[in-house]
Amino acid sequence: MMKHLSAVLLLLLFLLHRSDAIRFDIQNNCSYTLWPAVLPHVGGRRLDSGQTWTLDFQTGPNLAKIWARTNCTFDSAGQGSCLTGDCGGRLNCTAYGAPPHTKAEYGLNSFARKDYYDISVMDGFNVPVEMAPTTNNCTRSVRCAADVVGGCPDDLKAPGGCQNPCSVYKTTEYCCHAGACRPTDKSRFFKALCREAFTYPEDDPTSTFTCPAGTNYRVVFCP
Repeated sequence: MMKHLSAVLLLLLFLLHRSDAIRFDIQNNCSYTLWPAVLPHVGGRRLDSGQTWTLDFQTGPNLAKIWARTNCTFDSAGQGSCLTGDCGGRLNCTAYGAPPHTKAEYGLNSFARKDYYDISVMDGFNVPVEMAPTTNNCTRSVRCAADVVGGCPDDLKAPGGCQNPCSVYKTTEYCCHAGACRPTDKSRFFKALCREAFTYPEDDPTSTFTCPAGTNYRVVFCP
């Protein structure tokens, strides 16, 4: 009898623990294969067209990033390279990706019991992306899904994507190393196509969104 009660209690504790998990569904809606990465707490994997990668976190990660890598080739040991978003030639990323790549960023339960999330082109653009809350009556999705690569200025063009001017020029004007931080002609190019995206270092007022702590999310590439 005691063994039975102990087993029931353990099951209840497990279910309660699971109920606190935060869920992320990462969907590849593109017509081609992607290799999404999630750092600092997961790594990366292959995701064919139409597939979804579901992640459950028992505690909310802080200030993490999700991005897609394109045109990757890996061997059986998980070593290789990607045209965009490459993270040191590894399938299972342990470092952030090389620009250009579009990012979904979030800080879960990071301040005042709120989640903060955004879409960023601060490392450039490679794949259209949307991030949307799916629970807690939080419904504000954010996306960058325009043809940024097709309209990319010549000086920002890169194989498979479009660079952010900070990555190209590395100057205070574009990177806001010191002094006043304002939009530039280059950041306005991105803002005109992706009005909800983070386009320069102090683009917070129009590009950062919040939900109650414990909200689940969906990230869709090629929404």
